Amino acid sequence: MVLVVLDDVGFAQLGCFGSDLDTPVIDGLAGRGLQYTNFHTTALCSPTRACLLTGRNHHANGMGRVAELATGFPGYDATIARANGFLSEMLEEHGWATFALGKWHLTPEGDSHLAASRRSWPLGRGFERFYGFLQGETHQFVPALVSDNHQVPPPATPEEGYHLTEDLVDHAIEWISDLRAVDADKPFFLYFCPGACHSPHQAPADWIERYRGRFDAGWDEWRQATFERQKERGILPETCELSTRPEWVPSWDSLTPDEQRLYARYMEAFAGFLSHTDHELGRLVEFLDRTGDLDNTVLIVLSDNGASSEGGPTGSVNDLRPWNMAPRSVAEGVARIDEIGGPLCHNNYPWGWTIAGNSPFRRWKREVHEGGVADPMIVHWPAGTSGTGATAQGADVFRRQYVHAIDLLPTLLEVLGVDAPEMLGGVEQSPVHGVSFADSFSDPEAPDHHHVQYYEIFGCRALYEDGWKAVAYHPVQDTSVGFEDDQWELYNVTVDPSECHDLAEQEPERLRALIARWWEEARKYGVLPLDNRPFSDLVFGRPVPVPPRERYIYHRDGAMVPEPVAVNVRNRVHHIRATIEVPDLGPGGTAVEGVILAQGSGLGGWSFYVTDGRLAYSHNFASLKEYWVESSEQLTPGSHEVAFHFERTGEHRGIGHLLIDGHETARVDIPRFTLTRFSLTGAGLTCGYSDGLPVTRRYAAPFRFTGGLDTVVVDVDGPPWDDPEAESEYAMSVQ
Repeated sequence: MVLVVLDDVGFAQLGCFGSDLDTPVIDGLAGRGLQYTNFHTTALCSPTRACLLTGRNHHANGMGRVAELATGFPGYDATIARANGFLSEMLEEHGWATFALGKWHLTPEGDSHLAASRRSWPLGRGFERFYGFLQGETHQFVPALVSDNHQVPPPATPEEGYHLTEDLVDHAIEWISDLRAVDADKPFFLYFCPGACHSPHQAPADWIERYRGRFDAGWDEWRQATFERQKERGILPETCELSTRPEWVPSWDSLTPDEQRLYARYMEAFAGFLSHTDHELGRLVEFLDRTGDLDNTVLIVLSDNGASSEGGPTGSVNDLRPWNMAPRSVAEGVARIDEIGGPLCHNNYPWGWTIAGNSPFRRWKREVHEGGVADPMIVHWPAGTSGTGATAQGADVFRRQYVHAIDLLPTLLEVLGVDAPEMLGGVEQSPVHGVSFADSFSDPEAPDHHHVQYYEIFGCRALYEDGWKAVAYHPVQDTSVGFEDDQWELYNVTVDPSECHDLAEQEPERLRALIARWWEEARKYGVLPLDNRPFSDLVFGRPVPVPPRERYIYHRDGAMVPEPVAVNVRNRVHHIRATIEVPDLGPGGTAVEGVILAQGSGLGGWSFYVTDGRLAYSHNFASLKEYWVESSEQLTPGSHEVAFHFERTGEHRGIGHLLIDGHETARVDIPRFTLTRFSLTGAGLTCGYSDGLPVTRRYAAPFRFTGGLDTVVVDVDGPPWDDPEAESEYAMSVQ
């Protein structure tokens, strides 16, 4: 069994669901299998993935939001109870080999480090092998990798042609090959989760270049053409209409030429990322065919939520910017247009492409209108769905049954002949909430078995019941609007899946009944209390992963330390010092160089290092501005104490001092010190070497220190910047 979970891929972005993006491998699987056109998720990644692997609703799994934004309430603590067994745990007990590759995103952020318990890591939840990343996103050329239960560096560099998706497929083929070399018949479960297509939209340059000019006509024309293909191919019912482009998304024709050129390039990067992933998936499918496993393998491809709007109205060359109240401008995007999709950008497309990617639906990821929760799903299983694919004479490839992410587990257990256990690992199991749709594999007219489903993400709410849907949008983070003030809408989604015709006034009794049912479901599954704030005292004020201290000691060449558990130097006085040995290499010898201590990457961070024998410091403010200083004289041979001292002169600003043997050699004014995050892609703190994407372009990774270095000490003074009220005030002051 292979479960492929794509990330942030909208309903209309695969070729077989109406797109003109090149996804021939996935389209081929759909053509020989089944397309589920009424499949639904939770609208966010961690919650959906928890549903897929447990068959329980996301709040009942403690995953009412993404793992990084967990709060203390049971429905939102990011801790999946042992009573909610994983599919991997169930299959492992029946003798299956279990492999997980790629994105995990089911471990609380405070447990995603080498001093943490591994109970919520993949190997703690029934997988026998894991290779991928724990957090919600990572750099595709320089990923933050974990192998089984430990961190590892990428096996190659961007300059050597490395890309994460290729690496994941290599591991999948290797693991299955290893299994088949020993046991020709042992069943396996491969949970394969590439980074595509979450930002950063990064792909090999030639894959992006294939799309040059393909999107110059813009999102309005693309959206209309996609909708027409969807209707022509029968993906959508005849009664479906294309939802109106929202007023906050400009028409393509209203954009300037520079905006059009830039926004088209952002979409080219996304398309290249998706097509490259499809191609790599093809290598896995081809290998399964060669081993003889393909026909008898249940292979499912789906997306975890609708297309993402996190690129905002103008798109982004660095998604770290909003976290640090820094601008994302069209001018910068145009100036760096040739870097988009490459290692120096954390790029994301503007939300006009989001709306297009979710055609024909309204809204997007993080919200529970259909644009957030209606997603593509393909089932390929020749041995179990014989004669049902489009390649069979007169067969119907489409399945219209209402299916939710929680239904995957009971369906797979049924077709695999495995019962959901009452006890697992000595723990009594909770009821599975999903229902099997296995009969639809062979019968296009099989009835719906899933009749009622609630939705809730950041206060946005909906209730589906037998073809009807009540839905209420609630603005994220805005506390000025009470939940009692939300305007509920009503749709007959059987005939109006794009939610174009609000029937709330025509059917008030039905709407009231659905709203009442939502509250019943909310109480049943742990949705309450409602909270629409991703950032609040409940997030910033939760217990820290390790006890805070005033002194941190790092050893040379140790593993990367993730940002949540590294020393927090933001908005506080700090002092970095180390004793180094500078070798005497004589005339013509190479001067000492290398990183002493660094945090982050070329997308944002800081580095204390030596270059050409001179002590230096760089602060990279979200790849917008670099504040750099270097000593005027080279270090002499022998032992030296070198230091960097940050003197705080105001909120998120200060003066950096370089010191050699206690004497200041240079200083730099840093008017904008990083506010909240040095990295979103998992780049952490390293001692004696650099992350694969260096903080500064003044050196190349790994830039290992060539002199003597044992430990680096960091002393911090003052409270860390974790006061949400103060952060909010600061944010308003710089906008």
